[in-house]
Amino acid sequence: MKLVSTLAAPVAALALAGLTATACAPRTSDTGAKEDARSGTLRVWLFQEVNNKPKEQVVDAAVAAFEKAHRGAQVEVEYIPVETRAQRIKAAFNDPASAPDVIEYGNTDTAGYVKDGGLADVTAEFDAWDEAKDTDPTARESVTVGGKVYGAPLFVGARALYYRTDVFEELGIEPPRTQDELIATAKAIRKQKPDLYGLAVGGAYTYGAMPFIWAAGGELASESGGTYTSAIDSAAAQKGIKSYTSLFGDDNCPAAKCASMNGNATVTAFASGKAAMAIGGDFSHQAVEAGLVKGKYAVVPLPGVKAGEIAPAFAGGNNIGVLKSSSHRTLAVDLMKRFAGKETQAKLFDAMGFLPTYTDVRAEAAKKEPFVEPFIKTLGAGARFVPASPAWGQIDASLVLPTMFQEIVSGKKDVAAASEDAAKKMDAAFASAG
Repeated sequence: MKLVSTLAAPVAALALAGLTATACAPRTSDTGAKEDARSGTLRVWLFQEVNNKPKEQVVDAAVAAFEKAHRGAQVEVEYIPVETRAQRIKAAFNDPASAPDVIEYGNTDTAGYVKDGGLADVTAEFDAWDEAKDTDPTARESVTVGGKVYGAPLFVGARALYYRTDVFEELGIEPPRTQDELIATAKAIRKQKPDLYGLAVGGAYTYGAMPFIWAAGGELASESGGTYTSAIDSAAAQKGIKSYTSLFGDDNCPAAKCASMNGNATVTAFASGKAAMAIGGDFSHQAVEAGLVKGKYAVVPLPGVKAGEIAPAFAGGNNIGVLKSSSHRTLAVDLMKRFAGKETQAKLFDAMGFLPTYTDVRAEAAKKEPFVEPFIKTLGAGARFVPASPAWGQIDASLVLPTMFQEIVSGKKDVAAASEDAAKKMDAAFASAG
């Protein structure tokens, strides 16, 4: 295997943080491959992580097994910065001569990349793959557009409720069992400990707000015949928006400070001891462990509306796909399977903490590391995904939902007016995406 030098400072995979780049570029020209060579060099682009060395070791093992099985085939791996992925991958779609054969991509980018004509349809190979039957349904949804599969899920991420055990013990309170209890608990803590946010929330934390919308029965959008229409202004969605935005105020998380916070900022507030609770991901664990609250916190699934319910969480994560332009399709699909297969996913969990997309491999991971149990329970309760439309990248990049939350918490608009305006923006994006 040849390793190409990296291009920039490492960053964590943005899909886990719920961030996407716009995917509203025009469709590329036909770049379908004219041959399917069974030897030669396959080029791979993977995301560079904050601590990339453990990932490289896992990837190297998968590549070595691939090259042993396919004499005459070599693999060249390049680790690319996540923040420039949109430009580089779009350019690759338009220039097959310099394009890789296999890429790692954020799962919210799937629909946009399919519209751009860059990803190969691997439905037949995926369905015939024995390991695929154990794939989490939401993870499979993240590689599916229009009923066809355009890659293999690599890992998944979910969010749950981090809380300070020392604060809860001192105040004699238990972890909340419903969202109403969550809100009441947050405000009770703030009242008794005014130096703390009860629950750290952010006006720019879209993926922390979504569970409130989904738990109330709301949806981001509805789909009919492949066409999406915003549902963010429905009565159920508005109820969830109202619950989330009720957490912004001097009685919990002051709007002046919290309206601009994103997910990373809320986790930082918790890790640094400034909040009694936060909605964080399994991928937030290392940051919390490195903070002042180490040894003084626990994690439970974010509660739903009724006791015993778990609020639906956004299923973040990354996928592995084959480019439509690859002149090594058969080899590229096999390499995709090796990167996204059970053995590699188990090793990536051990090395990086990435949650496997296979239910059986995930169960084994929970036995090794108890901290992942609440996240696995959350995924098992039925995680959700964003609309499988290329418009989602545009909606996310143009901050439609954060703008809605911020207008509400600032008092500029009420929930009805802000959600109606957001719905109009979403519908315009869906219409332009076709």
